[in-house]
Amino acid sequence: MRYVFANCLLDTDALTLMRDSQEVDIEPQVFDLLHLLARNPGRLVSRDEILAEVWNGRIVSESAISARIAAARKAVGDDGKAQRIIQTVTRRGLKFVAEVTADTPPALPRPAPMVQRIRYTRTAEGKSLAYAVIGTGPPVVRGGYNTTDLEAEWNTPSERAMFDAIAERHSLLRFDPIGFGRSERSLEEFSFDTLAENLKQAADAAGFDRFALYSESGGVLSALRFAVKYPERVSRLAIVGGYAEGRGRRNPELKSDVMQSLVTEGWAAQEISFVSAMMLSYFPEGPLEAIHDMARNMINASSRETMLKVRAAIHDVTLMPLLPQVQCPTLIIHARHDNVHPLSEAQKLAAGIPGAELMVLETANHIPIPGNAVWDEYQRALLAFLSSETGSPTPG
Repeated sequence: MRYVFANCLLDTDALTLMRDSQEVDIEPQVFDLLHLLARNPGRLVSRDEILAEVWNGRIVSESAISARIAAARKAVGDDGKAQRIIQTVTRRGLKFVAEVTADTPPALPRPAPMVQRIRYTRTAEGKSLAYAVIGTGPPVVRGGYNTTDLEAEWNTPSERAMFDAIAERHSLLRFDPIGFGRSERSLEEFSFDTLAENLKQAADAAGFDRFALYSESGGVLSALRFAVKYPERVSRLAIVGGYAEGRGRRNPELKSDVMQSLVTEGWAAQEISFVSAMMLSYFPEGPLEAIHDMARNMINASSRETMLKVRAAIHDVTLMPLLPQVQCPTLIIHARHDNVHPLSEAQKLAAGIPGAELMVLETANHIPIPGNAVWDEYQRALLAFLSSETGSPTPG
């Protein structure tokens, strides 16, 4: 939609604000606030509505809200004294008092679908490392869970959805660590430090000097190491479904990893039911088709021997000593009812990383996937954080 008011035009498709035919540079949260007000002209928009739309329901300080309101007024040529466009209703909310005309712009030709091209670089040991870059814009690197496969994930709808969303605004780099996916499969030893170096090698090959980094689940174990070792290269860090300590570390009485048993018994294409059962513990809300797809991708991404090395390393891992060393703005997104890596693990991350912000989603799925009730909320929050100019968490 396009909203015309005063001498301004707010375009929600192009995500732009024009004033006197000149584009105005505004932050995503300011744009969201103007969009909320412009589509409700003349109506009192409560503080709760503003928090729900602009901050996804998170609790923020009054100073943070006031700062965004002031920035919105400045962007449209208004101010707190005149209040010609945005009027404050004391202790209740805001009202958009300017006359608004809304229309739908003509449909543009649909862009051609993105094509993934896998490229290769070589590690210091001479092993081939697969990576791919899609989209254009500010660089983002994905530190996925450890068993990735560039080609299989690209052809899996539940995996592909977030890649496409990020690539609409950014250049997105994904890679397969050595031992997995399209990279060389031989792996003598497994370590998260080596995975962090694989991330660096992929970023170097793609020409990404400084970038936003987002990690999922066990991907945080190498992504956070990278952020600590190379702080000058990470502008901001998003952690989705991450954990500070492995299951064995936080439960010393847990002598063995039940997940290892499922891998031992079922890591073969004809035994997908075993791995699907393991994945169901991570994604109890489904959808079931997505769980089967992820199980199949994981089986094909690595050998049984490699996966057992991964499970053994995860079981006793800890990030606690590294957390205070993270220097970049950090957003932690976690499911409230995650049974494998509980919310307390995300709280450890948030408490240990200076200035980190925690966002809790009302789901039991370890990571939100399309078809999950919180998917849209999750996607909006992650994209807003990755796209923010400074990447700094909202104060409050």
